[in-house]
Amino acid sequence: MKGRDAEMLMQSNYKKSVCALTCAAFLTLAAGCSDEQRQPTAASSVESQSDKDVPECCRPKEPKALKVNVYYPKDDGMGLVAVTRTVNTEKDDKYTAAMKSLLTGTKEKGQTTVIPKKAKLHSVKVQNGTATVDFSKELQQNFSGGSTGEEMLVGSIVDTLTEFPEVQNVQILIDGAKVETLSGHMDLSEPLARMSELVK
Repeated sequence: MKGRDAEMLMQSNYKKSVCALTCAAFLTLAAGCSDEQRQPTAASSVESQSDKDVPECCRPKEPKALKVNVYYPKDDGMGLVAVTRTVNTEKDDKYTAAMKSLLTGTKEKGQTTVIPKKAKLHSVKVQNGTATVDFSKELQQNFSGGSTGEEMLVGSIVDTLTEFPEVQNVQILIDGAKVETLSGHMDLSEPLARMSELVK
């Protein structure tokens, strides 16, 4: 009997071990990711309901090369024209990459660059549908255009960022602070919606 009892005890322990391993494997598959991987991150775009159900670690990563539209004024000052650029999002998010591309200027025929060359981009942050874009003081100090030029400059920034569907409006800052205007023609104290009427 002792031999039979020992055999039954070994079989019982074996079954328990198999059961424990099976349960562990199932829980690992069900979890999909570790708790660390599933920590929420700041959303940079609007997600569909189905996307929200997928763990962060399992979602497709934003491509390093991304096509974006940036906007430059026509050289006659009669509107903005979209230019498709391929930007790299390996180091910058897509909003920052788009703004940096805009600041490089244009050499396309019939277009002009209105943003002062010495103006620097500090940051771009998107939250709750508003893109807050912060420039150096040169954006204001070195701007020499009139009312049309100011409208084209502001429009090029606003329309470039609102190309992303999750961005509804844009707040322009100078050295981290709100300004009333660049040169007295447009109110920049509040976020601005897309200026579709300028796009030709």
